[in-house]
Amino acid sequence: MFYREAGQFKSSYQADQAIFPIIQDRWFMAIVFVVAYLVIPLIADEYWFQAVLIPFYVFAIAAIGLNILTGYCGQVSLGSGAFMAVGAYATFKLVTGFPELNIIIAFLLSGLFAAAVGMIFGLPSLRIKGFYLAVATLAAQFFILWVFNKVAWFFNYNPSGFITAPPREVFGFLVSGPEAAPVTRYYVSLIFLTIFAFAAKNMARGHLGRAWMAIRDMDVAAEIIGIRPLHTKLLAFGISSFFCGVAGALYIFVWLGSAETEAFDLLNVSFPVLFMIIIGGLGSVLGSILGAGFITILPIFLTNAPPMVGIAISADFAKHLEEIIFGVMIIFFLIVEPAGFNRLWQIAKEKIRKWPFPY
Repeated sequence: MFYREAGQFKSSYQADQAIFPIIQDRWFMAIVFVVAYLVIPLIADEYWFQAVLIPFYVFAIAAIGLNILTGYCGQVSLGSGAFMAVGAYATFKLVTGFPELNIIIAFLLSGLFAAAVGMIFGLPSLRIKGFYLAVATLAAQFFILWVFNKVAWFFNYNPSGFITAPPREVFGFLVSGPEAAPVTRYYVSLIFLTIFAFAAKNMARGHLGRAWMAIRDMDVAAEIIGIRPLHTKLLAFGISSFFCGVAGALYIFVWLGSAETEAFDLLNVSFPVLFMIIIGGLGSVLGSILGAGFITILPIFLTNAPPMVGIAISADFAKHLEEIIFGVMIIFFLIVEPAGFNRLWQIAKEKIRKWPFPY
């Protein structure tokens, strides 16, 4: 069969430890990048950019961030929406207070602000875990959004309470504001996802990722062998919040254009991001991306598929059906395949490897 590692010899440790050690995987990723960077921009219309692709990439970044904390380090968090809000509001204050500041730098600085806030709320993780830590991060969710909603300085005293992305350029291309082309915003979100996904994958494969997984599996044993629990957990909170903060900045400045604090609440952001990593696969960068794709595309599919086959359903029924399917999928994966879509993908690759005797 075409998918075989036999005969692919490695002559160095670097080659043996590559992210894609098998040449077929490298070719597959090359095809994915060609499709994402060259084909899709040529064939997709504004609806696909705005309703499907850009939110998919933005939520994939947030899901990777949460997966670093929950999947790799084992620290439960329900505050993803709040940390995304920190990134969005920090970017808004930076670009309105310093109009000459490059918006890409503003995105990264806002991620650092979110990382600092995430590390503050991660301090209780040394003493509490599991359900109690989830409640602590839930408190962060409510407190941070309350602050952004009540302190008018954060939204520049706008009577409506909204923050709006001003027009900003990068290398002569308008990447934010109402006049920004969808394809430009698509490329910005895709480039951020590519860089952050590879960064997360490399961190997970290094000493930091091994420390996270040791804390996740048994924190007492990890401390005995020399891993510092507070340092490791705070790094996980900081890096996770950095990812979520940048995702929140892209959420407003690249996708929505304007929003208020309700756009970052539990039901709109925090729970969906958590569902993404559960369905996609805990402890997996690929699973985060697959879960984000599923959660993003499912509502659009439920809205557009029934009319295409002659079935008329109301918007309320479609919304209820979406919630039912989410619940069923989560229960299904928790019982049948806790590792999610990522594990199904691994099983499929193993069967292809062993063809024609996949069992």
